[in-house]
Amino acid sequence: MKKRIYYNDTDTGGIVYHSNYITFCEQARSELFFKKGIFFENEGYVVKELQAKYIKPAKLGDIIEIRTKPKEIKKASIKLIQEIFLKEEKIFELEITLVYVKSGKPSKIPQKHMEIINELS
Repeated sequence: MKKRIYYNDTDTGGIVYHSNYITFCEQARSELFFKKGIFFENEGYVVKELQAKYIKPAKLGDIIEIRTKPKEIKKASIKLIQEIFLKEEKIFELEITLVYVKSGKPSKIPQKHMEIINELS
């Protein structure tokens, strides 16, 4: 997913505010499902754990690209690597573990979701 950096994404110095990188990654994950017609109702993915690595800042007006790939897939959880690039240079990396939840309880990831996740490999 590509995204332009707008004023509301930045601090007073025009640099992307640190928590927004995590938000950009969440938006990219959601977009993977939205593009396939999946809109979550009474189900979804919750964050169990994440580790973020800030490498270089993005600034107002930049166009970044968020890339997502699976690292580990289990019955009810997935671990993803999400990287943000600016002009083909990696500026941020997120390793995140997500648990699939349906009706408030951890559940087996649906086959359709698995197909979408496996397309990222």
